[in-house]
Amino acid sequence: MKLQMIGCSHHHTDVAFREKLAFQPNQVVEALAKMRTAFPQSEAVLISTCNRVEIYTAAENEKDCPSAQQLINFVANYHGLAVDEIATDLRSLDGEDAIRHLFTMAASLDSMVIGEAQILSQVKQAYDMANQGENTGPLTHSSFQAAMRVAKRVQTETNIHRKRVSIPSVAVADYASQFFERFDDKVILVIGAGEIGEETLQYLIDKNARDIRIINRNHQRAVDLASRTTGEAYPWEQLDNLLVDADLIVSATGATEPIVTAEAFQAVAEKRYQRPLFILDLAVPRDIDPALSDFLGVYLYSIDDLQDVCDRNRKARKREWPKAESIIDEEVVRFMTDLYRRVTGPWIGRLKQQANEIKAAELERLLNKLGDAAQDPKVRKEIEVSLGRVVNKLLHPPLESLRDEVNPEEGPGLLDALKKLFQLKD
Repeated sequence: MKLQMIGCSHHHTDVAFREKLAFQPNQVVEALAKMRTAFPQSEAVLISTCNRVEIYTAAENEKDCPSAQQLINFVANYHGLAVDEIATDLRSLDGEDAIRHLFTMAASLDSMVIGEAQILSQVKQAYDMANQGENTGPLTHSSFQAAMRVAKRVQTETNIHRKRVSIPSVAVADYASQFFERFDDKVILVIGAGEIGEETLQYLIDKNARDIRIINRNHQRAVDLASRTTGEAYPWEQLDNLLVDADLIVSATGATEPIVTAEAFQAVAEKRYQRPLFILDLAVPRDIDPALSDFLGVYLYSIDDLQDVCDRNRKARKREWPKAESIIDEEVVRFMTDLYRRVTGPWIGRLKQQANEIKAAELERLLNKLGDAAQDPKVRKEIEVSLGRVVNKLLHPPLESLRDEVNPEEGPGLLDALKKLFQLKD
């Protein structure tokens, strides 16, 4: 039996490397189909996100599972890359190490932003795609279902997921969501098309924001961002009109001076008729003149306001980390114990069958020797029970030791020794 993972993540590789290995959803389906052809007896799940590319493989018979080098060759060939171009930056994990990594990753303890909620849905999606392509089997079913159970435990038994630590997540969840009960009926203006603005926008879309208007000095970048989301791009010249209509503004440009001054906003304010306006100024230097907060109905928050919450949340998460790690440790032991018992179960059954066959043969031989003395049912029963006790007492210590062994990967293990000592055959 073998479980393994090869892959890369933001911890060890830069985005340029991950981009070369990334699989789009349609490519995941295609790659899994090719893996099924290349390794027909192996199970496989492929996870590809902006921060990681990981392939999990498993097989009941170790020889049916591709080696790490075979998987590296497969990835290189699929993307048209030289093997030596990627081999040194792909890491390989086996057995318990692979399971621990899967559990840690699914629980969002391996993410760039610890506790972010997206990774669990990405793991589920990858598992579902592998299921649809008939690439999964008993080992991947048990490991990925266990990983999702672990993630839920970490979510419910710790506060790690409740303490957001990125500026965009805090901006939406801890500030905007406190101000607005809903977002589907709000006009949202995003000023700037950089990473911060895009990430904040994604959180708003997750909150069902629909009317999204994007503006950027470089209009093409606004168009590109709109194409990646559900927004609509507007030319820079329409900024004042967009300010009039907006309910929520997210501003994150690279400007060196405020793009909305109090003086310029005066005319905008007169057209808004004191309608509430919530502004998240996530730029450094600030995009929005702080004096806008003096206008009636304007609620302005800068990145400094949000940073304080992020810092407090980081400290709170650090306190929760040992509890989350303890859950991972407990679940890894539980999984590996169940897995090992699944491996040893058939061999224990085979050994018991062999012992019972020997007992039955010896019982028959003894009864034949005893002749008439063995005709008494009570005598026959007593002899049979006594032989059974002898067999059970002889087998009990080695079988108990075998059941208690959790990590056979540290060496040949008791199972190999038992098979050799009792000459058990495959």
